Amino acid sequence: MDTKAYANHGADKPFVPYSFVRRAPGPKDVAITITHCGICHSDIHTAKSEWGDAFYPCVPGHEIVGTVHSVGENVSKFSVGQTVGVGCLVDSCRTCPSCKEGLEQYCENEKVPTYNAALSNGDYTKGGYSNFIVVDEDFVLRIPENLDPAAAAPLLCAGITTYSPLKHVGVREGHKVAILGLGGLGHMGVKLANSFGAEVTVLSRSPHKQADAKRLGASKFLLTTDEEAVAKHANYFDFILDTVSAPHDLGQALSMIKREGKLILVGASDTPLDLEPFPLILARRCIMGSLIGGLPETQEMLDHCGKHDITSDIELIEPSYINDAYTRVLKSDIKYRFVIDCSKL
Repeated sequence: MDTKAYANHGADKPFVPYSFVRRAPGPKDVAITITHCGICHSDIHTAKSEWGDAFYPCVPGHEIVGTVHSVGENVSKFSVGQTVGVGCLVDSCRTCPSCKEGLEQYCENEKVPTYNAALSNGDYTKGGYSNFIVVDEDFVLRIPENLDPAAAAPLLCAGITTYSPLKHVGVREGHKVAILGLGGLGHMGVKLANSFGAEVTVLSRSPHKQADAKRLGASKFLLTTDEEAVAKHANYFDFILDTVSAPHDLGQALSMIKREGKLILVGASDTPLDLEPFPLILARRCIMGSLIGGLPETQEMLDHCGKHDITSDIELIEPSYINDAYTRVLKSDIKYRFVIDCSKL
């Protein structure tokens, strides 16, 4: 299928219209007409070759929603016209212990990201800044019918990135959970932690975010530059979900966590973070990381969001606005996720 897309042709090059040919669908493939694709900060890192060498032309995008165009003869899970999604992965080895447990994001052999992954035929994967994609049915997800497709797109990365660790540590009613940083990830963390019944606090250095924190479902807001307020919350939280992708003070966050509580890292700083060991040692606190979720858990997250009517707060843009959107993301000038209207391609 001839596919229209937007791609950049070098780390310092802008996104421009680009055409290429998707592979022919096989017996277990689902061919999808893409209607929407979210812009993730990971897209920017990849397009700019900041996480290792990128393949160019680079077509990012792993928050994909669309409708089924056709299905292979052996496909049993999907039908033509159905609204579906594709997240951060389009294949894995399927045989390692992680894959067998439905944790494909931790595949130990041949995990294949949705874009910028080398393929055995010499090509590389191209993502959702396009109008068409072909994916094995095992890596396609059902989008609940009650969710707006555009606002559901960021659930495929921002949603599962925050849902997975909250579910893994068992967040429930009675827990006190803080979300550190209120951006694309953080605003989903607030909504999801609230849906689990927890008391949710937003930790931020930006006082103007207090109103949004409350609107999104947080019951409390704590300004991290207010030393007195921080001190009053010493040993207060069961969990802090750290969504900040820039250098910041881990010690302050750890001081607010209860004995044996957890600081969960999902934001990826581009420089190492300083860590004093005593806040961990003195209260048997733990720091853990988390990476998206496997296919079963991602479907579970989507179904949970459908049940609780949870989507991302978005700004819908035309493809020609991608370069401007990247500039605004880097300035934190978005509430809270850009989504491309791929039907305009």
